Amino acid sequence: MKDVVLGIESSCDDTSAAVVVDGVLRCNVIASQKVHENYGGVVPELASRAHQQNIVPVVSEALRQAGVTPSELSAIAYTRGPGLIGSLLVGSSFAKGLSIALDIPMVEVNHLQAHALSPFIRENETDPTPEFPYMTLLVSGGNSQIIIVKKPEEMEMIGTTIDDAAGEAFDKCGKVMGLPYPAGAHIDRLAAQGNPKAFDFSKPHIPDFNYSFSGLKTSFLYTVRDGRKEDPGFIESRRADLAASLQATIVDILMNKLKKAVKEYRPRHISIGGGVSANSGVRNAVADFCAKEKITAWIPPLRFTTDNAAMVATAGYFKYLNRDFSGLDKAPFAKTTI
Repeated sequence: MKDVVLGIESSCDDTSAAVVVDGVLRCNVIASQKVHENYGGVVPELASRAHQQNIVPVVSEALRQAGVTPSELSAIAYTRGPGLIGSLLVGSSFAKGLSIALDIPMVEVNHLQAHALSPFIRENETDPTPEFPYMTLLVSGGNSQIIIVKKPEEMEMIGTTIDDAAGEAFDKCGKVMGLPYPAGAHIDRLAAQGNPKAFDFSKPHIPDFNYSFSGLKTSFLYTVRDGRKEDPGFIESRRADLAASLQATIVDILMNKLKKAVKEYRPRHISIGGGVSANSGVRNAVADFCAKEKITAWIPPLRFTTDNAAMVATAGYFKYLNRDFSGLDKAPFAKTTI
């Protein structure tokens, strides 16, 4: 009998459902929310309302694409946190209701752990996966972390941001540049047209493997302010150079700590995950570094870099095999580490 796990992701502004059968992904459906573009960031109340509208059709479509009926499900994996409480409540409440209706177990998934396990998303039985332990660079709008993945159920965070995350730096600086939200993809596109050495932004001096991006953000703001004093059209005329220099600085900050961690821990495999792992500068830098150091790099397809239920279903599948089930009394949580 096959093990069929339905994954539900609703931690922020994407409603997603995926189906994994015996560890192999059958489908991954995502409904994005465009309404937040008008506000320059995610509005929690609007996000939760959109999840309420999307959750039923998204899950129905996932089951249809997977060719699976509800009665064939073995378990339901859902994101318990971290994330926006209102958004998480929609996904967790739906999972609880479906679990009761079908009389099947639930599996709670930590969103950050799901990103760390994303290299195990297999679309075919023959797809390779990393060996344990491996190192993960998790970079997103809210997190910049270096994690040692010892086992699916055992992870150690050795570095994290002490203020802003890399994704926040992209979005906040992008807003100053007049770019739409989220700004990461727009900055990536503009960076290809600009000079990465045009501006010298400050870099942090933080001990150990921790990150900081608040100083970079402040340096960027001062550069724009001073530039506009001399030329009111500074942003428009130098937008590509600003984007290229910003991206190069963020990539350099991320890589400096990753290289330091690799020197100490000597991993044989390195993966990246989170929304910022879609950035071409990050992807190329990690791939080049791993090739030079003869380390196997696990660079996720772009569709698995943002919040998605494929990683939730995959992480949930590991927990299902260990019979690590969740009770109906578990409430969502907004903040946590891995």
